[in-house]
Amino acid sequence: MFNSSQFNPKYFLLTGLPGLEALYPWFIVPFCSIYLVALVGNSLVLAVIRKNTTLHQPMYLFLAMLAFAELGVSASTLPTVLGIFLFGANEICFEACLLQMFSIHCFSIMESGVLLAMSVDRFVAIYNPLRYTAILTRPRIAATGAALGLKSVMLMFPLPFLLKRLPFCGHNVLSHSYCLHSDLIQLPCGDTRPNSILGLCIVTSTFGLDSLLIILSYVLILYTVLGITSGEGRCKALNTCVSHMCAVLVYYVPMISVALVHRFMKHTAPALRLLLANIYLLVPPVLNPIIYSVKTKQIRQGLIQLFLPRK
Repeated sequence: MFNSSQFNPKYFLLTGLPGLEALYPWFIVPFCSIYLVALVGNSLVLAVIRKNTTLHQPMYLFLAMLAFAELGVSASTLPTVLGIFLFGANEICFEACLLQMFSIHCFSIMESGVLLAMSVDRFVAIYNPLRYTAILTRPRIAATGAALGLKSVMLMFPLPFLLKRLPFCGHNVLSHSYCLHSDLIQLPCGDTRPNSILGLCIVTSTFGLDSLLIILSYVLILYTVLGITSGEGRCKALNTCVSHMCAVLVYYVPMISVALVHRFMKHTAPALRLLLANIYLLVPPVLNPIIYSVKTKQIRQGLIQLFLPRK
């Protein structure tokens, strides 16, 4: 079972919802529905933006990036989550686990960065609407997307190699339905300080910094909106931010909830912690396409044209 030189396990054992194994058949339909909505919903958003040239504007191009990142998160967790609940397959080989960890965290970092870029986009649109498209040109948007993708890959690149060098000494049971770095570094019997320090730096420089800058962006947006004299103008300006504010809340509220439960409610039932962790990764890709389809008239019209094209 173990590599004789480094004691690396050939596979890890993933955990579904402990104590609820008898109820797994009841979880099949909800989980399959969640993944179906996430994959189809985000794919439709991408298809609508790609097909309609009128949507090739900064706001919708950033929305396309968000949909792409959420597709990546969903596709990364889908094999193991559905494997557990559909087939009871809770084994994943060592290399596949590292690849899944790398993929999940890369797309999550990208998603957080795109939400920050979207908040800057809303600030520019409200603060200087006349020069909005001149400031956020397509080359700049493309460069932003490439920078966010490169940043997430470069930050995560060392972690699989740092984990691979550690001896696991027979420990191979993970506490989630997928591989996360915070879970994997609990298993080795060697020195995990480099992994912990790098992981903390990544979290601080991405999720922590992004959330602070998003808050700063909305403070500036609110300050700008309060400077608008007409009440109708204020409502119209704030209405353009509603979808993005919902996306930010849908992303960060579950993340903060998981962190608080792990930090202050350590004696809570493991099933509750695992359920919150699944909500953190599964809910945003499901809700965001729905939010933007309901709140954004152009996306709604694009979906109608996609399914009911004019003759």
